[in-house]
Amino acid sequence: MNGVHDLGGMHGFGPIKVEESEPVFHTPWEKHVFGIAFVMLSQGLCNLDEFRHAIERMNPIHYLGSTYYEHWLAAMETLLVEKGR
Repeated sequence: MNGVHDLGGMHGFGPIKVEESEPVFHTPWEKHVFGIAFVMLSQGLCNLDEFRHAIERMNPIHYLGSTYYEHWLAAMETLLVEKGR
C-alpha cells in the first residue's frame, strides 16, 4: 500500500526534526489516549491490524496535519463508531 501514511523513502518533505530529550507524551491528553488504546486492544474491542488500518484510512489532509497521538485518537473514534460502541 502506498498511502499518505507511508512516507518512508519519499522525497520533498524536508528533514526530520529531532527533539532533544523528547518526552513520551507532550501533553496529558496523549497519555490518556495511550491508555484508552491499551484498554481497547487488551479487551478485544479491536486488534492491532484494525487499529493500524483505521489510521491508514484517515483523510490525507487530516493525517498530515495531526500529531502521532491524534492519529491514535482518530483510529479509536473510527473503530468505536464502526463497531457501534
